[in-house]
Amino acid sequence: MKGFMDFIREQGVVGLAVGFILGGAVSKVVTALVTDIINPLLSMLLGAAGGLKEASFGIGSAQILYGDLISVVIDFVVVALVVYFGIKAIGLHKLDKPKE
Repeated sequence: MKGFMDFIREQGVVGLAVGFILGGAVSKVVTALVTDIINPLLSMLLGAAGGLKEASFGIGSAQILYGDLISVVIDFVVVALVVYFGIKAIGLHKLDKPKE
């Protein structure tokens, strides 16, 4: 059993598992936060009347949809922050043994 516990700690399996579980668990909450609160506020600031995801500009006949990229980046940053602070808050970052 000691060998198994050492394997889990040394390979960072606990951190990976926790990140995966927390990321999945907060996905809907973060998506709602970004879609329903952050994106409409940014839409107003950027002047995108149709919503942030539809914000674009044209170059010739091509439309550059920069709003969707901004939305996805915001979603990623919020998920990363929630997972990071969640793991710090409950002390799971101490379970992984540092490699020597």
